[in-house]
Amino acid sequence: MHYPVSFRLTLLLCCLFAGSCSGQDASDRNMEQPVSRIAMERDLLLAHFDCKTDVDDLHSVAAMATLLSHPDYQAVNFHAVAGAYGVQEGLYVPPNELFQAAFGDHWSDAHSDFGKALLEAYAVAMDALSRGGDIWIPEAGQSDFSAALVRQIRDRNPQIETKIRIHIVQHSTWNEDVTSADALAYVKQHTDYHKIPDGNVTGNGTPGFRSPSNVKLEDYINNNNTLHIWKLALDGANAYNGAEGRYLNEAVAAGGLDFSDMSETCWIFGLEDIRDAEAFFSRFRQ
Repeated sequence: MHYPVSFRLTLLLCCLFAGSCSGQDASDRNMEQPVSRIAMERDLLLAHFDCKTDVDDLHSVAAMATLLSHPDYQAVNFHAVAGAYGVQEGLYVPPNELFQAAFGDHWSDAHSDFGKALLEAYAVAMDALSRGGDIWIPEAGQSDFSAALVRQIRDRNPQIETKIRIHIVQHSTWNEDVTSADALAYVKQHTDYHKIPDGNVTGNGTPGFRSPSNVKLEDYINNNNTLHIWKLALDGANAYNGAEGRYLNEAVAAGGLDFSDMSETCWIFGLEDIRDAEAFFSRFRQ
């Protein structure tokens, strides 16, 4: 059948327009779907928190619980470790009630019993590794506990290529400075070690989650359990901030938030384009 030239031209323009729109829609969909570095259902997110002597870890724990409770991330295989600190001075910030609320039974207490926590972390790590998964460790603190864990894995399982399958992510130069020198050298030698831009500031390629500005959490979170976790984090941080010689976090003292250590977890999940705390809560609205 032969169509008039005018009809064929119209049909061609419609096809080109549709193709352009289809490509744009696909591009938009790709932009909306972050490229995660971690395979959520196979790999292990093994989050280490020093909880010494800055209270920012309490806010970071609540932020991590917020991410993990979001429908997009409920399939994540995770475990957390409290008290994974290095050689810094200062008092510990007790986090146990918060950790229990945030992580249930999926956490270990290296402050109270380092050896027991190491055995527990080794067990969950080896479970993931034996199933073909990798280990991703966001260091909300120092690398001393990580070094002990990696050493255990290497000593007991020399066939595992830890340089390829264990990934450590650090955002803070200060954290590196107060990691024991041998532990820092060990993880840099035997793991896939990533030093990313500091999560305390915005505009450097990772989220900046430290700000004296107040965020009204109720505007973003309707989940009562998540709000309860944040209440524990905020109350604990306010109680221990600067207390008995602990570090005084000025952003927290001003009524703001500091979950800067979450920048590492965001990087692991391909969410480094989140700018700040407001954008984080907007992304994980629930």
